[in-house]
Amino acid sequence: MADLTQTQWSEQLANDDNAVILDVRTEAEVSEGSIPNRIHMDIFNAGPFMDAAKKMDASKNYYVYCRSGGRSGQACAILNSLGFKNTYNLMGGFMEWEGETTV
Repeated sequence: MADLTQTQWSEQLANDDNAVILDVRTEAEVSEGSIPNRIHMDIFNAGPFMDAAKKMDASKNYYVYCRSGGRSGQACAILNSLGFKNTYNLMGGFMEWEGETTV
């Protein structure tokens, strides 16, 4: 897992053809907006989160975010424990995101 600043995360993501954006916030948080082209998996729903994680392609690069960067760090650690090599945590999370968003 790598903790990336907002700038590092968005620049690396823009140049990554093997990227998957993973939003681990709650449904209520997602309803306030999200980063485009993301997959939503609420980390607070542990069972469904683990089931979905086990079905994901471990060869992809996962760019993970939450509201402030804490839960996404936990999600990266979980993915790493499942054999995912490339996980990137967005420091500051969606609260500090200045890029494109969708509602």
